[in-house]
Amino acid sequence: MQARVLDEPLAGTTPVARGWLCLEHRGAWPHDVTRHPDPAVSGFAARATALGWRLQLIRRTGRRTGDHPVRLFFADTAPGSTQLTSLTVDGPSELADVPLPEPGSALPGRRVRDPLLLVCTHGRRDRCCALDGRALALAVEAAGEASVWECTHLGGHRFAPTALVLPTGYLYGHLDATAAIHARKAAGLHEVEIAQCRGRSTWSPAGQVAELAVRSATGLRDADELTVEQGNGVVRVTARDGRRWDVLVEETTGEPRPASCGVAALPWAGLRAVRIERVERVRHARR
Repeated sequence: MQARVLDEPLAGTTPVARGWLCLEHRGAWPHDVTRHPDPAVSGFAARATALGWRLQLIRRTGRRTGDHPVRLFFADTAPGSTQLTSLTVDGPSELADVPLPEPGSALPGRRVRDPLLLVCTHGRRDRCCALDGRALALAVEAAGEASVWECTHLGGHRFAPTALVLPTGYLYGHLDATAAIHARKAAGLHEVEIAQCRGRSTWSPAGQVAELAVRSATGLRDADELTVEQGNGVVRVTARDGRRWDVLVEETTGEPRPASCGVAALPWAGLRAVRIERVERVRHARR
């Protein structure tokens, strides 16, 4: 709530990850996924992290019991290779046999066409996510959205409720059910909903800010329309048609606020785009 009152910028707060790996897990979620008490899960997490994957534990909304096959989702968020795949194992004991390529390589499993909406409900990391996130997930599901999952820590508790859309890798904050559904439906069209967007995980924080600033200025919505290249203080954003923009991104600071529920307030630093310049193409004279 304080992040909203203090107008702390959302853009540039998405964790950087090209590849996301989601593991269905119905049991209790520990504070740190990599230290899960089940060695099959912690071993899988260690293997995934070492290869560059961002691992999330996920589960369907509501209390569900019984033994069921475990689903895994792989997402590559990079423009030009954005895709989502899924495979199923009988239980955690089979995780050691799951092939884990490096992000950017061919993904295992079958192609999934319907994008996922992952809502952070990780109560052991933040009670706001547990309360606000779970309420959001239930509201989205009640609206008929089948591809909503609860997930572990996405970062940015102060922006709760937060949600990630895969495979495009855009993260959102301060969501209500309507905004969350718009974000997922936009991903279904391979587009970006820039309202309340924190950025695309493919890019660095400054790259996330620059990309969203160009989208806001131009109205471009196609998820793979823009690529980002960061220089010294200036981020170059390039469209598929060759148009280019240089975006100056600067750090901004604000009054103290808690980074999470129940912790001490500290000064915060964020990023803002302060200038966008169109880079004209150089035309070579004919000889």
